[in-house]
Amino acid sequence: MTNPVLTLQTVLDRIDILTSAVLSNKQILSLSEASAFTGLATSYLYKLTSTQEIPHYKPRGKMLYFDRSELESWLKQNRVNSNADIERKAAAHVAGAGV
Repeated sequence: MTNPVLTLQTVLDRIDILTSAVLSNKQILSLSEASAFTGLATSYLYKLTSTQEIPHYKPRGKMLYFDRSELESWLKQNRVNSNADIERKAAAHVAGAGV
């Protein structure tokens, strides 16, 4: 049997796939997992937690944990409407005003 030669990039790609799979199934995330999930640096997450701008948990007062669904909600706040959304709302408003 011949073993295929794995390049470093192939190994890194597989690690990324496995990391994504693990994170997609976990509800409670550590700081490093939350960083990977959100794409934010751990130092920035520390800042957000110290200013209480992001929901988090500190059992025993040291380690930081994040609830995945709360992070998703936090990431989705302050939605910006697309041009198509604005045009739809304007057309609906004009149609309603003409009645």
